[in-house]
Amino acid sequence: MENKRATYEDLKDDLLLTKDQIAARVKEMGRQITEDFKDKDLTVICILKGAVVFFVDLVREIDLPMTMDFMAISSYGSATKSSGVVRILKDLDKPVNGKDVLIVEDIVDSGMTLSFLRENLLSRGAASLHICTLLDKPERRRVPLHVDYFGFTIPDEFVVGYGLDYAEKYRNLPDIGVLKPEIYEK
Repeated sequence: MENKRATYEDLKDDLLLTKDQIAARVKEMGRQITEDFKDKDLTVICILKGAVVFFVDLVREIDLPMTMDFMAISSYGSATKSSGVVRILKDLDKPVNGKDVLIVEDIVDSGMTLSFLRENLLSRGAASLHICTLLDKPERRRVPLHVDYFGFTIPDEFVVGYGLDYAEKYRNLPDIGVLKPEIYEK
């Protein structure tokens, strides 16, 4: 991909989700998580880099004491589909032993990365583990995975914006749209 500025011109037709739709749903999710985790020792883990925009907005809507941590996981590389091989690129800074853990992810499709991560963190002694994602593509699931909180179910298309990228671009778009195939099929 040439080094050009990421723009809305690279997206198909109408936006999939507007920033206003996203903000309203994130606020609802924050209220539900606040209710569900009251009186818990909550650690919220952001999966870098894609979930960071969603994570920041979400934690501001959770009205509870919490700790935050970050992990970087790779199963895509620069591809548009998961390789199925999960690697931890950046691990947690603090142990999760005895903590109620909420993993915050940008999108769940095959479920392989989060299934791996769920087992990994439970083996480290997390008291409970819950999954929160902004976007869910259940038709792409390759392994069974329960998602506790999700913002939107979306079709099986390649989406960018609001933290989601293609080749590290488009993360800064405030809305979510479907990337034109000619952009990533070059």
